Amino acid sequence: MAQVLEFKLPDLGEGLTEAEIVRWLVEVGDVVTVDQPVVEVETAKATVEVPCPYGGVVTARFGEEGTELPVGAPLLTVAVGEPSTAPEPAGADRAADTSGNVLVGYGTGAPAARRRRVRPAPAGSRGRAATDTAGAGTSAPAADGPVPVISPLVRRLARENGVDLRRLAGSGPEGLILRADVENALRAGAAPAGVDGTPSPAGHAGTPTAAAGTPPTTAGAPTAAPATEPAPAAPASGRRIPLRGVRGAVADKLSRSRAEIPDATCWVDADATELMRTRAAMNAADGPKISLLALLARICTAALARYPQLNATVDAQAREVVLLDRVHLGFAAQTDRGLVVPVVRDAHTRDAESLTAEFARLTEAARAGTLTPAELTGGTFTLNNYGVFGVDGSTPIINHPEAAMLGVGRIVPKPWVHEGELAVRQVVQLSLTFDHRVCDGGTAGGFLRYVADCVEQPAVLLRTL
Repeated sequence: MAQVLEFKLPDLGEGLTEAEIVRWLVEVGDVVTVDQPVVEVETAKATVEVPCPYGGVVTARFGEEGTELPVGAPLLTVAVGEPSTAPEPAGADRAADTSGNVLVGYGTGAPAARRRRVRPAPAGSRGRAATDTAGAGTSAPAADGPVPVISPLVRRLARENGVDLRRLAGSGPEGLILRADVENALRAGAAPAGVDGTPSPAGHAGTPTAAAGTPPTTAGAPTAAPATEPAPAAPASGRRIPLRGVRGAVADKLSRSRAEIPDATCWVDADATELMRTRAAMNAADGPKISLLALLARICTAALARYPQLNATVDAQAREVVLLDRVHLGFAAQTDRGLVVPVVRDAHTRDAESLTAEFARLTEAARAGTLTPAELTGGTFTLNNYGVFGVDGSTPIINHPEAAMLGVGRIVPKPWVHEGELAVRQVVQLSLTFDHRVCDGGTAGGFLRYVADCVEQPAVLLRTL
């Protein structure tokens, strides 16, 4: 008889605690090889394919597509080889059916007995497992067959809503109880509505009852007007969208930023006509085209060299401002999965051509959902070009734990006084949100004014190179 090994959702790095199943790449009964991708999951950082460290036959999958699983929850089981009758020596080589690779959270090069160690369940829980199956109206699993496994998320949902899992029939593989089973039980267990459309008390479904301590009234007898005001109408119902994955990570980070950082914003309008002409002249020559975002990034790194207080972070515990000696420039990128902020490493060492290429690479990876956690973390300053959405201005929220973010609105023709005369010029609004703990308005204003001067007269930038 083949030996059944359980493969659990590994820690995918960067402190991620859960992932959502996007797409299964294998079916029950499929033969898989060592390190073959078996499932595609989406974390708060990106969408990744998870390889299985075992080779054999898939005997069970845990979780439907769209289900969110915590790190360490079972993903699938694989039947591998014939079990040995003698115990394996410590460190025995199992290269035939396990991977030599090591993923964060599980190492497949460890001894097999250690990899398959499962925390023993309490005696009471083993007794409940049989009762769960019997109470659900399904046949008990065979003694050597797989036992239905309930996700910790499903257990919590049932516990918080008072659902008895012993009375549910699982709709997943091998009778696995899914989130949908608990939600269906919640809907089915709702109390029937009374004659006035409100839920009736338990034990009196559909029949309105008198309040405790109030004598019942006879038919046709007049009743006194209530002394209290009528209860307010129930709030309107609507569709609920879980805050998870990328959207949940963004919500957590923005909430933390507003809760911890005393931010302030200053802004200025700038004449970008000369910057646009400079870019057009650069792109008229042979060679790679230069993006506007790359020119703005080059201006930012030059400004941060003059005002290093804004390329910093605050160590609140030590009550210190930490000035950073390298600029890792984040930029906002809108994708189908939500807003992400890829990071260009060592942006201060790159020229406009290199910045253009890196922005293009990271943007494509963001849209494809293939950014790695390392490409989404470690930023020291963020550039946010919200002008692509057709808006002029905004007050950006700082990307915690950074100290500042520069926002750039759309560049549009506007009346502008140029060289003493009214003219139509290409005007842009620049907004700087900064952590008031790291500097005062004078430093922030100086940084923003320098950026605006470089936008209006790109030659100013040349003097700092």
